[in-house]
Amino acid sequence: MFRTRFAPSPNGPLHLGHAFAAVVAHDLARERGGQFLLRIEDIDGARSRPEFVDEFFRDLEWLGLPWDGEVVYQSRRLDRYIEAGEALKRMGLLYPCRCTRAEIAAAATGSGPDGPIYPGTCRDRAVDPEGAAWRLDVARATALAGPLTWVDELAGAQIAQPERFGDVVLLRKDLPASYHLAATLDDAADGITLVTRGADLFAASHVHRMLQALLELPVPTWHHHALLVEPGGRKLAKRRGSPSLGDRRRAGEDGRALADALRAHRFPTGISLCGGLDSES
Repeated sequence: MFRTRFAPSPNGPLHLGHAFAAVVAHDLARERGGQFLLRIEDIDGARSRPEFVDEFFRDLEWLGLPWDGEVVYQSRRLDRYIEAGEALKRMGLLYPCRCTRAEIAAAATGSGPDGPIYPGTCRDRAVDPEGAAWRLDVARATALAGPLTWVDELAGAQIAQPERFGDVVLLRKDLPASYHLAATLDDAADGITLVTRGADLFAASHVHRMLQALLELPVPTWHHHALLVEPGGRKLAKRRGSPSLGDRRRAGEDGRALADALRAHRFPTGISLCGGLDSES
């Protein structure tokens, strides 16, 4: 069964960028006779607020984007994340780290998709694991997994290069799992066959492909769509106060007409579409 998903985090209201992402995932599922699932990525501590989830439901209904089946909540899957983390520890692929962001930035010798690349400070140290983050030893993981490839529908075949991120955090000290681990496990559990998400997450798929190999998970195809951006090229963001879908809905705007406009790439003044794929065949 062909399956896509829309997976927002309830740490703020949805905006036009989310609407575009939901339209893309929904329409791909409908065009191919498959299912469009809704997953709520609600493990971001106190920032995850249930009132936003209710708003998400109203916004998607207003846009005319019905989802299939029951809504999935990451907060109900914590045991699954812990289990996977323990499996990776038993394989000798994770190590505890207590470095601060400032320490990493000061010691880093290069930059990757997520910013300064972790220099491996704690890799060979005796670190108290209590309350520490756990990082993936990417060199050891790459040696174990061997050469890997993955396919994006828009960018074509890719050679997996998780080393571009350095030793990424998979188990955070403040959260049960990082985005990399949780999203990879969830897509497998939900039977997602096409991972649809924005081009800003293209590079993350290198890490996710590695995790699929290590944890013996099914490998989907990816579809990293273009992003809606503000004047100056910055993507729409909750933290910068991009107008919410809820505000538009409450003002009486026609949600289905808005969804159709997004499909036709007709955007409000000042907003445009930007690809920004970081691909390497």
